[in-house]
Amino acid sequence: MEKRMTSGNSMKLLVGFMVPLIIGNIFQQMYSISDVIIVGRTIGVNALAAVGTAAPLFMLFVMMTMGLGNGFTVLAGQYFGAGNEEKLRHSVATSVLLSVLAVLVFDLIVYVTLDPALRWLNVPAELYEDCRAYTLIVAEGLWAMMAYNFLSALLRALGDSKTPVVFLILATIVNVLLALLFILVFHWGVPGSAYALVLAQAFSSLLCFLYIRRRLPILRLTRADWKWDPAFALAHLRIGLPMAVQFSVIGLGILLIQSVTNNFGAEVIAGFTAATRVEQLAIQPMASFGISIAVFTAQNFGAREFGRIRDAVRKCSFLALGFALFMGVLIYFGGEHIVSVFVDRSETTVVAAAREYLHYTVAFYFFLSQIFIYRSTAQGLGIGWVPLVSSVLELFMRAGAAEILALRWGWGYTGVCFASPIAWMAASSFTFAAYHLLMNVFEKQHREGKL
Repeated sequence: MEKRMTSGNSMKLLVGFMVPLIIGNIFQQMYSISDVIIVGRTIGVNALAAVGTAAPLFMLFVMMTMGLGNGFTVLAGQYFGAGNEEKLRHSVATSVLLSVLAVLVFDLIVYVTLDPALRWLNVPAELYEDCRAYTLIVAEGLWAMMAYNFLSALLRALGDSKTPVVFLILATIVNVLLALLFILVFHWGVPGSAYALVLAQAFSSLLCFLYIRRRLPILRLTRADWKWDPAFALAHLRIGLPMAVQFSVIGLGILLIQSVTNNFGAEVIAGFTAATRVEQLAIQPMASFGISIAVFTAQNFGAREFGRIRDAVRKCSFLALGFALFMGVLIYFGGEHIVSVFVDRSETTVVAAAREYLHYTVAFYFFLSQIFIYRSTAQGLGIGWVPLVSSVLELFMRAGAAEILALRWGWGYTGVCFASPIAWMAASSFTFAAYHLLMNVFEKQHREGKL
């Protein structure tokens, strides 16, 4: 059920909201991780490399839909915090219409640009067909991804982080079962993994829809709520589009690194794929801090409780640092054992590539944790340009470092490993400074009666 965060102990509210979110984010990562494990263990290294090559494109889809879903629901969270139920419902209806339009545009872009994109990524010939098939199937099921990311973000905007977790756990189980069925029984190969992913996402989005329809009367839309208001839609796009671009820029950065990594052969690609899956799993607590502080900030901004925002951000920042240290130590000493879940230890080149990436990046989780906190706070304040600029900065730093270190300076794969840490340091410095500037401006406007 919905929960207001505009009164009461801020940390108690945040931790209560955050714990199920961490569990949910971990299970969401299990979507792609389970596919990688099943493909790597049952089909082989080339199949694992094909899924790994397609992974950045898949991640780009995820980032775009997550960006739009979270962006559109920022206003919903603010209206909920302000107690304006009429505008809340109108916001939801407008967001649904915009989401449908976005999926149509995304799919059109994929169909037009997929083959040039795969050639630009330097996809090896032996991986091309599997990579292309996987990406097309996921693109055709983009509506399910968009539906889940929007509906789950809407529930979180109203303070409910538990319900999406339950549905996500169920969907993850469905994904694993279907992947095993399609690959081991039907022998569909890599495409079977993609079909399982899409069907599991459709299942989770259906559960979210049925829950909202039956349990949240505050979101029961009437005909009047669907009235199209161009100015109101534009207000949503002003937050949703920059956030979608921001998330997409992150995905594009991963694409650029993948294009460099693809120069080093299938075994290194497979190792890089396994390592990044471990990394994504490791940083989920930090990502959950970010989502939680965005929801908390949106509701308290609507209620003009700036002191509560500052207090929560400060405490979340220290908690995220603690998690970053813990996960860094865990991954440094245990990462190789986790990688062996994806591929057999006899694949020594694959394991070595994964280990090298993890050992070079874990020391910089400190900076990554702060990006999640300060970038998400800006999102909750309704400021889209800060996350966007931060993401563009991160993109250029990551792409530039990968190109210069790996190829021009001859560091090879080691240069790829250092690209993300360099980008994290630059982006965290910018978001930290931007947060403090924004809060000072808003507080001054509020004191002067201008906000």
